[in-house]
Amino acid sequence: MKSFVVTVLVALLFILALIFGARNEQMVTISYFVAQGEYRLPVVLAIVFFAGFMLSWLFACYYIVRLKLTLAATQKKLNVQLAKMPPDVDA
Repeated sequence: MKSFVVTVLVALLFILALIFGARNEQMVTISYFVAQGEYRLPVVLAIVFFAGFMLSWLFACYYIVRLKLTLAATQKKLNVQLAKMPPDVDA
């Protein structure tokens, strides 16, 4: 349910960015290290939003995988400790 709410929120933000871009059709100049270009504002907004979303998604996946690996290692250590425990001791 939580992921559904986040997905809907991201979709609404993307639609809001598209509406904002559709109302602002002017050209913007983007200067980067060795060149510069003129692009329509909706295109720039869509690219920047998508790039930020993908970067955030990659960081989130990294931390989720790291936590799952830590949890698996801890669970393995716990199972080893439980196996060493005498059978007459209640856990």
